[in-house]
Amino acid sequence: MHKELKEIIESSNNIVFFGGAGVSTESNIPDFRSATGLYNQKNQTTYSVEEVLSHGYYVHHRKEFFDFYKHHLVFPEAKPNAAHIALAKLEERGKLKAVITQNVDGLHQAAGSKNVLELHGSVHRNYCESCGERYGLDFVLAAADIPTCPKCGGVVRPDVVLYGEGLDMNVMERAVRYIAAADVLIIGGTSLVVYPAAGLVSYFRGQKLVLINRDATSQDTKADLVIREKIGEVLG
Repeated sequence: MHKELKEIIESSNNIVFFGGAGVSTESNIPDFRSATGLYNQKNQTTYSVEEVLSHGYYVHHRKEFFDFYKHHLVFPEAKPNAAHIALAKLEERGKLKAVITQNVDGLHQAAGSKNVLELHGSVHRNYCESCGERYGLDFVLAAADIPTCPKCGGVVRPDVVLYGEGLDMNVMERAVRYIAAADVLIIGGTSLVVYPAAGLVSYFRGQKLVLINRDATSQDTKADLVIREKIGEVLG
């Protein structure tokens, strides 16, 4: 089966990769929906994880939001795994045109990928809601409570898409263009249940659709190759 994947990769110089939380689990970042994922862990509030990571909760419970965010969504010690590294090498070889990711951890860039489209933003980008000044992850982690801008006193929030917020349409449009133009689309580490991101797959018109995910997805029947294994082991 991996031989078939290798042949597909070798035969194309126009590959796009679309990935989700499963790409980072081998870097010890928990996913959201598995039995051990974030949604099934108990948090210290009476709210669900979706509620805590929503725009409304962020606005009305900032201290609790940042406390949860720092402990459950940010992993500064995490390192790229074999999947991130393999994708960066494919880009370097001129085979991979873009990485489209639902993750906010920045591990694709840390591995050396240059053209990364982050559908849900990044924990490494933070900005003051009042004056727009930009800050890195260290600034947010160093804040004792709610991160505030030294220049104007405004709240510094992560540039990540919370529940109830819209995606960046420029990023979405670029993702659509890359997927529509690709010969090969490799989907990895995503259950394809989060919309609108999951809907991107419908724009693919190319030759080979490859799915690498431990669990079944809604697109399995449409794929030319389905590999139900850990993505780091497969791509590595």
